[in-house]
Amino acid sequence: MLIQKYSGNPILRAEQVPYPAGCVFNAGVTKLNGEYLMLFRNDYDYISGATFGGTNLGLARSSNGVDWIFDPEPAITAEQAREAFRHSHAERYGLEEIGRIYDPRISVIDGLICVCTAMDTKHGVIGAMLTTEDFKSFELMSISTPDNRNMVLFPEKINDHYYRLERPFPVYGRGGGEAFDIWSSCSPDLKFWGDSRLVLGSEEVPYSNCKIGPAAPPIRTQAGWLTTIHAVYKDESRPLKAWGDQVWNKAYYAGLMLLDINDPQKVIGLAREPLLSPDTSYEIDGFRGEVIFPGGMILEDDGEVKIYYGAADTSVALATAHVDNLLALCKPL
Repeated sequence: MLIQKYSGNPILRAEQVPYPAGCVFNAGVTKLNGEYLMLFRNDYDYISGATFGGTNLGLARSSNGVDWIFDPEPAITAEQAREAFRHSHAERYGLEEIGRIYDPRISVIDGLICVCTAMDTKHGVIGAMLTTEDFKSFELMSISTPDNRNMVLFPEKINDHYYRLERPFPVYGRGGGEAFDIWSSCSPDLKFWGDSRLVLGSEEVPYSNCKIGPAAPPIRTQAGWLTTIHAVYKDESRPLKAWGDQVWNKAYYAGLMLLDINDPQKVIGLAREPLLSPDTSYEIDGFRGEVIFPGGMILEDDGEVKIYYGAADTSVALATAHVDNLLALCKPL
């Protein structure tokens, strides 16, 4: 098979976490000094519908990328995020009322650990970028304007600038609905972002009739930046499994695109079929069924690519493939 789901999936489940946990998913993963680091979303104290009592980000470590040891307490809570705001001159941003922090991605640039997250506030959903040296204290570098999230940072500077992918979701954009697209911005210093451009429109993805967005931070290859995406197909006539009284009809797929190595805002290849589709019990049965959401991608020295993804908004799973086979899927536009 071109891509293989790990036989021991899911590799991260709520019952493994040493503090209150309900759904552990949408994790950012990186490899630093030979150690795998996973920062995962934890929704806990389920109430009803789509509501939980709280959300935090937990940290797990691994020597092989499969078996994980958990830090005894969450790495980031909403309270810690608010503290990062205060230490980063929150008055400049004009808001301190963070209600939730979730869906982390990790990129390491020249030894600096950068964490991109979504944050819910009373004035909209924002994307935030924090830096840390130890996952104990964090500095807030920048936030986006509402409504924008799913931000992922390229793991190195390109043409002396930092680049990120992002997914704004304006209510009135594109004539309404959820036809949200992938955009990109760049920065000289991780604080001030601009030169924003459309990267990929949702209508360009054949297996999506709804929104798309960035997934894991891209990896450098000789052919270009290999980049995962998530893509949604919505069918209101086909109810999917979900906890509580939710009405859920959005299937999430993992996709793949290739970006120009010197111009990461330019798509040069796109897989016409999903890279990963929900077809196992742990992807179909859960808080929200038929959801695959990649958040981490590691290129090993032997060419193996590890792709970590949220499964059914409930757990974290792993799939592997060879980088050459993934590149072959990205057909020129």
